[in-house]
Amino acid sequence: MSLSTQSIPPLLKEINDPPQKLYVRGKLPNPKTTCVCIVGARRYSSYGKEVCEKIVSTLANHNVSIISGLALGIDSIAHTSALKHGLHTVAVPGSGLNPEVLYPRSHRSLAENIVSSGGALVSEFEPDFKATQWSFPKRNRIMAGLSHIVVVIEAEKKSGTLITARLAMEYNRDVATVPGSIFSKNSEGPHHLIRNGAIPLSSPSDILEAVGINDDTKQQTLPEIDLTEKEKTIVSLLHTEPLDRSSLLNKTSLSASECAIVLSQLELKGVVTEHLGMLYLNLPN
Repeated sequence: MSLSTQSIPPLLKEINDPPQKLYVRGKLPNPKTTCVCIVGARRYSSYGKEVCEKIVSTLANHNVSIISGLALGIDSIAHTSALKHGLHTVAVPGSGLNPEVLYPRSHRSLAENIVSSGGALVSEFEPDFKATQWSFPKRNRIMAGLSHIVVVIEAEKKSGTLITARLAMEYNRDVATVPGSIFSKNSEGPHHLIRNGAIPLSSPSDILEAVGINDDTKQQTLPEIDLTEKEKTIVSLLHTEPLDRSSLLNKTSLSASECAIVLSQLELKGVVTEHLGMLYLNLPN
């Protein structure tokens, strides 16, 4: 599916070199959604993995979309964590979107899960374009342009990850990063960014302040309830907007009977309510 320049998200149109067109599989985030780009090292540490998962889980139940590059390492952890917590997520690969060229090959299943869960795959490259060395810096500007803030988790000083952060600064977007050990190569990038004005995230909860979400406000959140993968899919779709049963079914890969069963389970758990033909999440006041 190709979007015209008029349909390109407003944030992305603001950058000085916006794409002429976008190919999109799935659904882009609502314009009112806060888009958080999370990028980092391919060769991450256990510390980087834990930090990434904690930051994403802290953003769960808020109107947030996680943007990343589908790459090995922190990118894939960010996408996977978003799916786990029912957050919308957008992957911007350095290739076209046809399954046979989607890069990296090992993440094609992850890409399909992103789309089936209500997220999106985005690329300015033709659908059959194979990734090249120069295509990754080009896609980095798409990631930065789609986002309100870029969060860097582990990166060497000459890492491609810092290209995304530098572009974000040029586009007048916020950049945040996680400090690390002074003995780790993966801390060079974050510490360089902090010296140049990036927001240091000293705890997972700092991300809420960085994106303008205050715990003191009456933020609508769902209670902690164990949900199946199918239930999480429904919940992630209803997070964006209320839907009637037909519209909801069209946005899932479930059969009509499966969808009806899952909705019944969610109603029994008190997560979903149907009113005047529309399905709503039960969010506490």
